Amino acid sequence: MNVNLPRKDKISTRAVIIYTVSIISCIIALIIIGLSIYYGSDELDRLITVGGSSLSQEDEQYQLLVSNFDDIFQNHLEEYTTDVNIKKIDEAQELVYTYYTKNENKKNSYDLNLNIPYINIDNETIAAYNEEIKQTYEATAERILQTENKNIIYSMQYEATIENDILSLIIRVNLKEGSNAQRLIIQTFNYDLKNNKEINLEEMINLKQLNTNDVQNKINEEINSEYQRVEDLRSLGYEIFERNPENEMYKIENSQEFFVKDRNIYIIYAYGNENFTSEMDLVIV
Repeated sequence: MNVNLPRKDKISTRAVIIYTVSIISCIIALIIIGLSIYYGSDELDRLITVGGSSLSQEDEQYQLLVSNFDDIFQNHLEEYTTDVNIKKIDEAQELVYTYYTKNENKKNSYDLNLNIPYINIDNETIAAYNEEIKQTYEATAERILQTENKNIIYSMQYEATIENDILSLIIRVNLKEGSNAQRLIIQTFNYDLKNNKEINLEEMINLKQLNTNDVQNKINEEINSEYQRVEDLRSLGYEIFERNPENEMYKIENSQEFFVKDRNIYIIYAYGNENFTSEMDLVIV
């Protein structure tokens, strides 16, 4: 008995292409919608632009600086040149060096990885910096070493530069104690070696011959962008540290933490300095 199977109609190549393109377009659309919900439309535009040709060279360099921020911390003073006669406390040491290191772990109690800096300059203001660093970070380490079953993670790195006779030191601390949220703490010290005085952000901006209003606008723009991103995530139920763009802390005159490297000023808003959070905003000018 002959069995005749139904003959399949041949699908044209053109139809296959159309179906394939349609399916791919739908997938891309779903991905974009998902990313838009997660990041917010402004942040998504920025991410897409980063990968596209419309991103300017200046924007590319800026994004590279932001993404490489974590790589700054090498626990040393970068090479420098200066004509200022600086009196050291210890002639055998660099102007900034690691005076306290601790890499110690005790199961269920603590995990320490610390590099604490010392500014090797014979000066009353610098002496106050060193004492503050010691009382804040070394004292915390010694306290933690006496604890039992607290599950504490405590790490610290730093970096120092000298540019245009300005000594700039940045300290980064990650601290997690028990069930508390992890804190990211950033502290900076900036000192004018030529004029023997502390220097604030507004003075640094003027020294770099930048326009104060332009810098303030840049800060406002970045903070507002982060605020929108966080609000989008909060609306989806995520618990993220809430920013208030109207807070006076974002004014140049109130911005305390900044670091100078490669002619750039890194302005840092580390909310873990006062709160149990690892959230931080970074503006580079």
